[in-house]
Amino acid sequence: MTDVSDALGNDALFAPAATVTRPEARDAVGRELPEFPDPAPPTQHGPARIVAMCNQKGGVGKTTTTINLGAALAEYGRRVLLVDFDPQGAASVGVGVNPHELELSVYNLLMDRTVQATDVILPTAIENLDVLPANIDLSAAEVQLVGEVARESVLARGLRPILDQYDVILVDCQPSLGLLTVNALTAAHGVLIPLECEFFALRGVALLVETIEKVRDRLNPGLEIDGILPTMFDSRTLHSREVVARVHEAFGNTLLHTVIGRTVKFPDASVAAEPITAYAPTHPGALAYRQLARELVARADGR
Repeated sequence: MTDVSDALGNDALFAPAATVTRPEARDAVGRELPEFPDPAPPTQHGPARIVAMCNQKGGVGKTTTTINLGAALAEYGRRVLLVDFDPQGAASVGVGVNPHELELSVYNLLMDRTVQATDVILPTAIENLDVLPANIDLSAAEVQLVGEVARESVLARGLRPILDQYDVILVDCQPSLGLLTVNALTAAHGVLIPLECEFFALRGVALLVETIEKVRDRLNPGLEIDGILPTMFDSRTLHSREVVARVHEAFGNTLLHTVIGRTVKFPDASVAAEPITAYAPTHPGALAYRQLARELVARADGR
């Protein structure tokens, strides 16, 4: 289950939603599982809360979570922008954009001050969901930005003019802690950490949290950790349960209630270039991402 600051736009983004506790329901670590109601439709859009989807380990579900959380929030009436900030362009492909056919991408937004975000943003087939696409060109930005003034804030500058047009902006970071990821953390109000339920994935979380704290101290004092999201969870295995228990022991309620189970439906949906909420609307994976959206909204309301 899950969490998602001054950021989220806070009131417009997530309309009030009370939570109801169901004593008989428990999450993966035995905590009482609140019932997260459907959030009320927003009365207006913006300013957006920027959330960086971050983990330096690859294959933990960052892109899957970016796409499906974005689609679930869009279902609840939020205007959502996905920022593909990985040169592999997986988030772009996952919503039906061909990275090889782009005239403009997020790379142009970063490197050319005459390019505006509105020049690059593309609509998707999902209502309320847009994408700021990426392709392999973005790999050059890390080197080219080194000589720039305020190089860590280039993404924040590019996104600033469109904050009032969206309720949530989700940034799909590449699997590294390099300059692009630092740009995402500098622009963000919050960080969501997808964590594969596997021991070696767990080991990297401490390093990531250390990086987040450095960015908070030096570049972005308002940055918060919105939550740690267990992904690829298999309740049948002791290993998955132990990893989640260790995360809870180390990070407490930063661990979200929502967990994302392992299923072949996620790669199937990726091949179809659709969020699982559209590809298989009643599948447990789709239900889990809707619950994640409701949990993050409820957490934002509780701040």
